[in-house]
Amino acid sequence: MFNFMSKKGITFTLSAVLMMGTLVGCGAKTDTKTAASATPAASASASTKPSEAPKTDLSGTITASGSSALLPLVKQAATEFMEKNPKVTINVTAGGSGTGIKNVADGTSDIGNSDVEPGADYKDKGLVDHQVAIAPFAFIVNKDVTVDNVTKQQAADIYMGKLTNWKEVGGKDAKIVLVHRPDSSGSRKLVQQIILDGKDFTKDGITQENSGAMKTAVAGQASSIGYVDTPYIDDSIKALKIDGVAFSEENIKNGTYKLFGVEHMYTKGEAKDPAKAFIAYISSKEFQGKQVRDLKFLPADLLKK
Repeated sequence: MFNFMSKKGITFTLSAVLMMGTLVGCGAKTDTKTAASATPAASASASTKPSEAPKTDLSGTITASGSSALLPLVKQAATEFMEKNPKVTINVTAGGSGTGIKNVADGTSDIGNSDVEPGADYKDKGLVDHQVAIAPFAFIVNKDVTVDNVTKQQAADIYMGKLTNWKEVGGKDAKIVLVHRPDSSGSRKLVQQIILDGKDFTKDGITQENSGAMKTAVAGQASSIGYVDTPYIDDSIKALKIDGVAFSEENIKNGTYKLFGVEHMYTKGEAKDPAKAFIAYISSKEFQGKQVRDLKFLPADLLKK
């Protein structure tokens, strides 16, 4: 009896050992598959080329000067870009479109901001144009002026000195006080091209160096008139209609409102980082789609759609 039971015990023990061996074998197969499936990923990682490594952060300083009309947009873009790229510093100044074009041509600035295209004397300077927005412009008057609309011809005659009293255009009996921008101003050149048909401004009146100063002067001087791009317009002044048409995106698209400019950022030769990346940011769908309109500009491709 003892011997029989011993044999059965041995047989059971051997069976158990065999079963455990089978289970271990299955486990070994599973581990092998896992290791095999991981191998290609490891190989791919090992074969990654150095050129595919993440790029280093942008760094450096960008100087941009020129158009005061474009200044609000460039300053906002600079603030956002520096937040995203803390190793980049962007210095933005105004001075007028002519100054911006001269500075970038001379190498004083990395970017020259302008409301107008460069003159013929810059033809061979290697300037590259980056169009970043459309800016509606408007004639602005002190809030005591009762006129709400002028024709294109009346506006031209006012700024050429042919009309000197508001009663001549349907307003009250008051001398028209002209506020100008300097010769370097792109805003001045736009008004001269679009409204005065290239003719000369009268020398009467006062001159303000930038768009912000122009708005402040008109707001503070009774019976005055000036001109700015619409991002500067607020409740302290009144914008006039031209030929009965108010500035708006739709009226610019349908061609009934003609006082607007294409805003340019010029570089000398092809832009290089970090200026290249900054211009790309301003031109991006993200910035063009929201911030540009929030700042009361219009997208650069508006008239191409």
